[in-house]
Amino acid sequence: MKRQRDCAGCGAAVGIIGRDYCCRCWKRRQTEAAKGPCPGCGLARVLQDGTGRCKTCSRACADCGGPVRRDRDRCTRCHHRRELEQAKRPCPRCGKPGFLREQTGWCGSCSRPGPPKDPPRVCAGCGQLRRHCGLGLCGRCWQKNPQRALVAAAGLAARLDDPPAWLADFAGFASAGFAPSRAAGLVSQLGGLLAGGGSRHPQALLDRARRLGRGRSPGTLAKTLEAFFTARGMALRADQAERLAAGRRQRRIDAVPGPLRPAAAAFAGSCLKARERARRADTRPRADSTIEDRLAGVRDLAVFLATRRGKTDWATADVHDIEAFLGTKPGNRKSTLTGLRQFFAWARGAKLILADPTRGLTAREPRGFRGPVAPLGLQRRLFHRWTADGGVHPHEALTGLFALLHGATCAELRALAVTDIDEPARMIHLGRRPAPTPLDPASWAALRDCLNHRAVLGTANPHVLVTKQTKSTREPASAYYLSHVLDPAGVRPRLLRSTRLAELVTTMDPKLVSAAFGMRPEGVLIYLADHVDTGRLETANPRNLSRHLAHVRGNMCAFSAVRLEVTTVEVCWWRSTQSW
Repeated sequence: MKRQRDCAGCGAAVGIIGRDYCCRCWKRRQTEAAKGPCPGCGLARVLQDGTGRCKTCSRACADCGGPVRRDRDRCTRCHHRRELEQAKRPCPRCGKPGFLREQTGWCGSCSRPGPPKDPPRVCAGCGQLRRHCGLGLCGRCWQKNPQRALVAAAGLAARLDDPPAWLADFAGFASAGFAPSRAAGLVSQLGGLLAGGGSRHPQALLDRARRLGRGRSPGTLAKTLEAFFTARGMALRADQAERLAAGRRQRRIDAVPGPLRPAAAAFAGSCLKARERARRADTRPRADSTIEDRLAGVRDLAVFLATRRGKTDWATADVHDIEAFLGTKPGNRKSTLTGLRQFFAWARGAKLILADPTRGLTAREPRGFRGPVAPLGLQRRLFHRWTADGGVHPHEALTGLFALLHGATCAELRALAVTDIDEPARMIHLGRRPAPTPLDPASWAALRDCLNHRAVLGTANPHVLVTKQTKSTREPASAYYLSHVLDPAGVRPRLLRSTRLAELVTTMDPKLVSAAFGMRPEGVLIYLADHVDTGRLETANPRNLSRHLAHVRGNMCAFSAVRLEVTTVEVCWWRSTQSW
């Protein structure tokens, strides 16, 4: 080979005209040019056409996806596992797949005889001849034995080096709120926390129990420990409600498009700071639901601006965008506009925008009650369902009758405790009502059924309405439970309460109704319409009519009735009307 020039790569002789590299460097460069980053291993390899990966990564295990040998379709571990599974045969005795023994022809479990069972004995609980399970009881009686949690606590105290002094008390507390087997399980879970290391202070135990996870068992243990420690003043109540509210706020902020998200997050922080200032000043701080509604409105507007208007900056939003957005929510226009005004006022103060696009916009709505009311036929059917029909849950009957006959709200029913019941006088204290509410026979019977249901649960919860989730705590039933407890009847408590208030306001003095229900006068007057029934006035003389209407407008109180087709259930007019 005649030397033409030196190789630009290694300096060796190049014998081919027109090349700057020797044959070895030329092949190496061609191979490197054909390589690319493999998605599997990340190395520079020659990618296969069928898989888009290198040759090594293309030979993946059919079970786990790991690397395999050239002559197999599975890795070594999966290959051996598959060979073992293929070697198994169904056992003639138990029918399960396993390795059959030559001596017996059965699997290993069936070939090994178990320990002999103890002979049956007479159970100390039921007196029947059954096999012994523990403490002289059969298995059925042992499952129902209320001492199971105490026995588990005693065994746990014997295993621990320094058991806490409140361990037996916690076992009794758990036994009062749960079934024996469930209470024993809670004691066992508590033993895992105590034996796992760390501080045994009640507050530290409560924090570790909440970090176990979101499963049913850890959550029940955390709730039970919180109720036990807080009732005895051993620990502070956990901020679970604040953590849940923070998660809801964060989900609303995360749903805002990226360029508009920092402003929404800063607005949420401003709302929280304003709430803290209101708390320190002892004024009316915003509730978590209010802040979440404001963030939801900002989120929906941000999504509307980004998807339909093509705007990714709050400064580019104008009044036409706000009007178009409010047009998508006609039923909630007033509340949404109120939240947007607060947001843009804050944004203008933070110098994010130059002009407030919500200035000058109004969302006036006719003042007055515009919701539905229950007709007479529906009220009669509901009253018969909750008083005469059997098989209705006590919570449904109590909620329905109290909302239909007494205008009780879900908040008042949630807060109703056993100590609010005056049994000799058959009265109860509902919410912020200034006077006790007398109960008619139907409502009193529904209340007694709820108290009997609460006694069956064996709970220490002080509230009347106790569910499976709240029987081990001292918390009231959730608002969601109360709002959907009447779903089997096909109504909502708000419909029944509105029907009762509309009937009372249109047939009585609204001021007396507001005083009896502990409401503000302006909250009661919305149930009065603008049309006055002239037949209910003292005289039909036009001059007297105009004088009477002027008197009504001047005193902000309507003594006449409106033409609302609202009636109530034909029941006895109980003693509560006499106090009005």
